[in-house]
Amino acid sequence: MDTLLNLTDRALRTLFASHHAARPLPGASQAAPELTTEEKTLSGALMRVNHVGEVCAQALYTGQALATQNPALKAQLLEASAEETDHLAWTEARLKALGARPSLLNPIWYAGAFAIGWGAAKLGGDKVSLGFVVETERQVEAHLQGHLSQLPENDTASRAVVAQMKADEAEHARAAQHAGAVPLPAPAQWAMKMAAKVMTTVAHRI
Repeated sequence: MDTLLNLTDRALRTLFASHHAARPLPGASQAAPELTTEEKTLSGALMRVNHVGEVCAQALYTGQALATQNPALKAQLLEASAEETDHLAWTEARLKALGARPSLLNPIWYAGAFAIGWGAAKLGGDKVSLGFVVETERQVEAHLQGHLSQLPENDTASRAVVAQMKADEAEHARAAQHAGAVPLPAPAQWAMKMAAKVMTTVAHRI
């Protein structure tokens, strides 16, 4: 019952609470960019996708931490989750500044990501769970690089957030690799890419 209550609390906080970052908002010291309506719409859609990614990250790490019996790995996953909370707060701040809203489907994204994270850790074991972290973070890093090429050049605030997120995701992948991750089979990597494609396409609009 305690575990269920804790999981429910984490889910509700992720989905409905305001988040506060432990680190300063990247680019906060710079002057607020002047954006056209079209630029705000584009940046808002891209940051909504990134916000969904951070909601999913919270769910993935929570599911993996629940499934593992390794205290060290659990601590590593929860530490990464705390760092992802910074990303959640930063993307929320950019959505608000851009006059955009989060995805209406966040509860669905969270539930799906939690199930995937728990399943990967429970069925595959710790090394596969770490391999899942590596592959996820590498795909997210590539996705964020794509957003850096799509964001308006003068939206320096959003670009600063995405650049720092990209650096953090790369570090999470390195940490998981160092902890003993095993590569995922090609079909699993492909399935993850397809699932991410669906999520990013839908979240861009809804």
